[in-house]
Amino acid sequence: MLRFEQAYKEWIQAAIEEEQNIRRREILEKGLGHGTIEFLRSVWFPAVKNFDHLYPEWEVRDANNGYRYVDLAYLPGGAAKGGIEIQGYGPHARDLDVRRFKDLCWRHCLMALDDWIFLPVAYPSITDEPKRCQQLVLAFIGKFISTDIPSSLTWLEAETLRYARRQFRPFTPSELATHLRITPQHARRILHKLVDLRLLFVAGGQLRYRTYGLLG
Repeated sequence: MLRFEQAYKEWIQAAIEEEQNIRRREILEKGLGHGTIEFLRSVWFPAVKNFDHLYPEWEVRDANNGYRYVDLAYLPGGAAKGGIEIQGYGPHARDLDVRRFKDLCWRHCLMALDDWIFLPVAYPSITDEPKRCQQLVLAFIGKFISTDIPSSLTWLEAETLRYARRQFRPFTPSELATHLRITPQHARRILHKLVDLRLLFVAGGQLRYRTYGLLG
């Protein structure tokens, strides 16, 4: 497996070479921001192991027909669009004036209306709690991708794995039952089988399994 430095260099160079848009290419050639690079180094790459479908400084149109850039766009195909932005916390962020604050909120609103799933990540979270951020990224990706589901699983078992990938925390059999519209007893049987197959793990509970999470 590639080390981060090598994988990052190859990824950013490929983005520059493939970009036909002069505006975005010039931005990429200047280099990504410190917060974005730290997010990729400490959160994204350890969790995902690659930069597939991830595009830095992605250009989008705004309501005034101008151009804006998303720190990282996750575009796994089709109509799915995910945006990640690193929110700094320094004098600039603390002193954000009302106009810029309103503009930031409008930007997020307009992207949501354009069917983007938006993920703002605070820079202090990257440095202080990278493992938690990694879980957040995996849950974020789970909103888009449902690959690597063993073909031997039933529909309910496969959907349970997809459900687990979309969660940011362990879940209970009752929550799964509500999602699948089955009884809690049936949900427990499905969960026990997936634990036996080493696809899920027991996250909480001793005498009786209570919460479950995605393994790996």
